[in-house]
Amino acid sequence: VQLQASGGGLVQPGGSLRLSCAASGSIFSISHMGWYRQAPGKQRELVATIGQGGTTNYADSVKGRFTISRDNAKNTVYLQMNGLKPEDTDVYFCNVAGVRYRSGSYGANYWGQGTEVTVSS
Repeated sequence: VQLQASGGGLVQPGGSLRLSCAASGSIFSISHMGWYRQAPGKQRELVATIGQGGTTNYADSVKGRFTISRDNAKNTVYLQMNGLKPEDTDVYFCNVAGVRYRSGSYGANYWGQGTEVTVSS
């Protein structure tokens, strides 16, 4: 699996960004897709995850501001970020877990390359 993330950038406080992450490869299905973020010198932390059936989970710090969604036909996960705050500034990483390949084999856990989000006036 290869993950290609996009959509990061510089935005003013209160603004919005939409991150996308497309998984490529001979994929039959993906169990969980998610977004994590990491600041320099800190541990990577969960932002939001979404199951194959649409069940979502959010970090308390982003509830009510961020929305995660997925397009199973495109093997793509999105993160709509509204009401951005300076403390949302981080490198955002997409993650997929529980990949089933068309061959019938399974893959465990994959990370994208990271996309930088900067919230500043």
